[in-house]
Amino acid sequence: MERLQKVLAQANIASRRKSEELIVAGKVKVNGQVITELGFKVNKNDNIEVDGKPIKLAEHLYFLLNKPTGYLSTASDDKGRRTVMDLLTEEHKEYRLYPVGRLDYDTAGLLLMTNDGEFTQHLTHPSFHIEKEYLVRVKGIIVRKKIVELRNGVTIDNNYHAKPKAVRLIELDKKNQSTLLSITLIEGKNKQVRKMIEALGFKVKNLTRIRYDFLNLEGVERGRYRPLKIHEVKQLHAHSISKI
Repeated sequence: MERLQKVLAQANIASRRKSEELIVAGKVKVNGQVITELGFKVNKNDNIEVDGKPIKLAEHLYFLLNKPTGYLSTASDDKGRRTVMDLLTEEHKEYRLYPVGRLDYDTAGLLLMTNDGEFTQHLTHPSFHIEKEYLVRVKGIIVRKKIVELRNGVTIDNNYHAKPKAVRLIELDKKNQSTLLSITLIEGKNKQVRKMIEALGFKVKNLTRIRYDFLNLEGVERGRYRPLKIHEVKQLHAHSISKI
């Protein structure tokens, strides 16, 4: 049994809050009876109508997208800029997919897309400290002392102590004066990786998220996406619930 507003949200009728408003307004019927109680529970066999039209439970879809730079991690943009929705096929655009979390406009890499609100809520819960690994190309040569400083944590946003889960030096390119690092986070402050590098006195040339928990970009070209496998969805659910 599920709460009526949750079922409406899962059917992509409206957000859960808007679904509650529809219920209170008397626009929802269950088995022919008008329901105005927000705690009312239904099962999959109940006949649910909104404004006299029966609802159809939406199929839940889950995708792993390799986001290019130059795309917003949002379902729409009032300024007409490109969003990750522009990377989807016309068929998948009809499912009201949206990103799980976000990647900055100028950051590339792994981004999950779904239309499952409960799944999204679990993965974005503050207590779900999921590992996210980034490849960071930095302008300039970062010496060992600075890497140790980064591992110990740096101050960003005036007084926030940002400490990565892990930092690995991958390459020192002395010819082109750049450094390649792997940085793993378990939090998601806005532009956190860039701000951490700037706190060391350097600038990021490019940034790519290459891992989200146990998922990686293997087999998915930039700008393409693939469906998550059933066991991957179950594993993400299990990880998130166990950490909440």
